[in-house]
Amino acid sequence: MRARPQVCQALLFALALQTNVCYGIKWLALSKTPAALALNQTQHCKQLEGLVSAQVQLCRSNLELMHTIVHAAREVMKACRRAFADMRWNCSSIELAPNYLLDLERGTRESAFVYALSAAAISHAIARACTSGDLPGCSCGPVPGEPPGPGNRWGGCADNLSYGLLMGAKFSDAPMKVKKTGSQANKLMRLHNSEVGRQALRASLEMKCKCHGVSGSCSIRTCWKGLQELRDVAADLKTRYLSATKVVHRPMGTRKHLVPKDLDIRPVKDSELVYLQSSPDFCMKNEKVGSHGTQDRQCNKTSHGSDSCDLMCCGRGYNPYTDRVVERCHCKYHWCCYVTCRRCERTVERYVCKCQTWKEACPLPPLGNHQEQKPGPPGKEGQDIKGNRQD
Repeated sequence: MRARPQVCQALLFALALQTNVCYGIKWLALSKTPAALALNQTQHCKQLEGLVSAQVQLCRSNLELMHTIVHAAREVMKACRRAFADMRWNCSSIELAPNYLLDLERGTRESAFVYALSAAAISHAIARACTSGDLPGCSCGPVPGEPPGPGNRWGGCADNLSYGLLMGAKFSDAPMKVKKTGSQANKLMRLHNSEVGRQALRASLEMKCKCHGVSGSCSIRTCWKGLQELRDVAADLKTRYLSATKVVHRPMGTRKHLVPKDLDIRPVKDSELVYLQSSPDFCMKNEKVGSHGTQDRQCNKTSHGSDSCDLMCCGRGYNPYTDRVVERCHCKYHWCCYVTCRRCERTVERYVCKCQTWKEACPLPPLGNHQEQKPGPPGKEGQDIKGNRQD
């Protein structure tokens, strides 16, 4: 008895999904690790979600690293959401870890960014943990061989980038090196983008200095090499995301390599993010392709960028609503040493994208208080509020 065509298609689709499973970033589920889990015994490693066997082994042999890696997973979530807050794809699906939608399961431009950011974040967190003394297996980074410049001297505690890159790559690349998991093209893409993330981290290493001298004269500066904040690395990677190159897996010589689809006369550059499959426009909600849509998303009426109402709402239009904002105002410094502020309230107009079709009911956000700044202790309008005490 012949199988029905629909059944065959479903099986082929399921097989295609299996070959593209993104084991490489399932470890981001560590962001959900409960605080009650102490992570001080090797048996705790099996309780961690999203790890492949090689990562579990690394956990057991480097247990002291795991709190730092959990912190890195949480930082990836925050940095990705912050970097794409003004885009149609706002990285919200990363919070579904380890059960992603197709925007991150497939070899898309979005998954390229997340792989790169994840690789950078874990190395960034480990390098910083060495500097702060949180890891017994490492300490400050080495003193640079070149002179620091006139009036400067090397000192302080440099971020240990070399150790961070070594241990970070061991952990984040482990899933892509497991045999029989995913297609070779996807593995090559993910390993390449992870290395791009680490390259962006290397580029963020800069000289930081602290002044010394009589009355703040800064006659001598103590300097060290430190990493920029992860949000700066994420901003660099977002620029690379916007100019990412679509590639194909083609034979070159005796092996297959990733080459630019439209410019296959040149190899892929080490500094560029690459992707295998095009993404939807993310305008409409469609979980089959990993799109949440932009309905109810806030937009900027006066902007000409990606957060503008025209672009964010995909031409569907937008609804205005008013919001009451409570904030500190008329702040005054008193000697010595505290600040008093008044509590002021103002009404602002905001805009959200309309729903996908005219048939859908898209309720307006309710009128309510939206605190942009902490107003301090509750009080009536104009009441003095003490805060920011300087001891």
